[in-house]
Amino acid sequence: MLDRTKPNWWKSAVIYQVYPKSFQDTNGDGVGDLPGVIQRLDYLKELGVDGIWLSPIYASPQVDNGYDISDYQAIYPVFGTMENFEELVKEAKARGISIILDLVLNHTSDQHRWFWEAKKSRENPYHDYYVWRDGTPDCPPNDMMSGFGGSAWEYVPEVGQYYFHQFAPEQPDLNWDNPKVRRELYDMILFWMDKGVEGFRLDVIDQIAKEPDAKITANGPKLHDYLRELSRETFQKGYYVTVGEAWGADLERARLYSAPDGSELSMVFQFEHMGLDQQPGKEKWDLAPLSLTKLKACMERWQKGLHGCGWNSLFLDNHDLPRIVSRWGNDGEYRAESAKMLATMIHGMQGTPYIYQGEELGMTNIKLPIEEHEDLETINMYHERVAEGYDPEDVMRSIDARSRDNARTPMQWSDGEYAGFSAVKPWMPVNPNYLTVNAEAQQKDPQSVFHYYRRLIALRKEYPIFVEGDFCLLEAESEQLMVYTRNTDDASLLVVCNFTGEPQNFARPADFQTAECLLCNYETPSADTLRPYEAQIFYCQKKA
Repeated sequence: MLDRTKPNWWKSAVIYQVYPKSFQDTNGDGVGDLPGVIQRLDYLKELGVDGIWLSPIYASPQVDNGYDISDYQAIYPVFGTMENFEELVKEAKARGISIILDLVLNHTSDQHRWFWEAKKSRENPYHDYYVWRDGTPDCPPNDMMSGFGGSAWEYVPEVGQYYFHQFAPEQPDLNWDNPKVRRELYDMILFWMDKGVEGFRLDVIDQIAKEPDAKITANGPKLHDYLRELSRETFQKGYYVTVGEAWGADLERARLYSAPDGSELSMVFQFEHMGLDQQPGKEKWDLAPLSLTKLKACMERWQKGLHGCGWNSLFLDNHDLPRIVSRWGNDGEYRAESAKMLATMIHGMQGTPYIYQGEELGMTNIKLPIEEHEDLETINMYHERVAEGYDPEDVMRSIDARSRDNARTPMQWSDGEYAGFSAVKPWMPVNPNYLTVNAEAQQKDPQSVFHYYRRLIALRKEYPIFVEGDFCLLEAESEQLMVYTRNTDDASLLVVCNFTGEPQNFARPADFQTAECLLCNYETPSADTLRPYEAQIFYCQKKA
């Protein structure tokens, strides 16, 4: 069990993301809830994770699946009560698992009491909690667009002004220039700390210092000043794990975010690797094949660039991304093998691994007609592109590959009705492959994806090299193999991954010819020819 009283305990941790709406329904309304998370804690303990990151559980109208918060210090009633949350914290701690909350500090819901007050008049003390600019109904302040499509400005006749929103119109941006706003947010974080929360994920945190007059959304000039103040007032009061979602982070910024002095955050989610299979300069919907050499170069840059001066977060899946086994693996014949290979690739690196619910089962993308999609971003994009003249079939191919709804289908617990997620029809359709891809079957199968993840997590706890070792890329020009070593003064680790469905020749380096095989996604490791999607990890002690 990790000692949370020590600094940097999170470097040895593995964190599991729960999307509560789709995890486990216990009250028969078709929507997951906090008692459902409690019910599945023993499953997560068996998996071996150290923390649960909960996607937003706060009171919300659910325009953007909880990322539009109407009360930061109340639980969304569909998910349960504050008493349920307190029980979750207690029961998780009893199993050595920390609870990590999702903080949405860039914006609120337009149903938040602050915004109700803000739009009453310009003189209202809450008016300056948000970002306003003068304008007329037919002339917004500028031509900035929101991340979900349409103008980033919404007119309010009562005050004769526009408010700024980087996402949906129902998500007005907070004005971080106002110290009262910052104090309200800090006090809210302290409230959750008092409840026993041991970490936070910070949604789109690189956008809090926006300057809309200059058309700056991410990485505004005051960003790191704000983050250092936030950390001083909250996170530095204990040994909390913090991770910021920063789509615009480069290495230089990531070193500031994750500086070893703890002045800002523990680490960031950066997404450079997640943009490698889209057309350059285009949107995520504009698909392109993944270049393995580009992926390796990207991973190498981040592994080396933060070694000793920052910290990586390691992830391939989350609630905003399609299922990785469908994206970079093979969700047909080699679903299990490729799911294990991708896990090997990412868990062998330096950083804190994050597992998204169902990833440990090799859950796959789903194909839905547009009428059955729930994600606002997906629905808006479909209608915009069809109106612009795109072929609807081409648009749907992009949605099938990239929609956030791929990650939000109900968790597949069993081959029973609705995959054991609910006793009634769920809020989103269950993936039809739940009959063969489910937790109950995999817990019984020692060769399953689930048990492979268990072994990967256990290795991180047993071998310090996973946390401490440096990174050296081999086979840099290969479009078929990802091979790298991790090294400390007294040990070396070799990670080998075949990214294809074809056999590939590979001879282990001389130093590893007699090394111990810690893990292989086939029953025994091959010698000179890697099987489709084969993955291997070898370990050797260095001679004195």
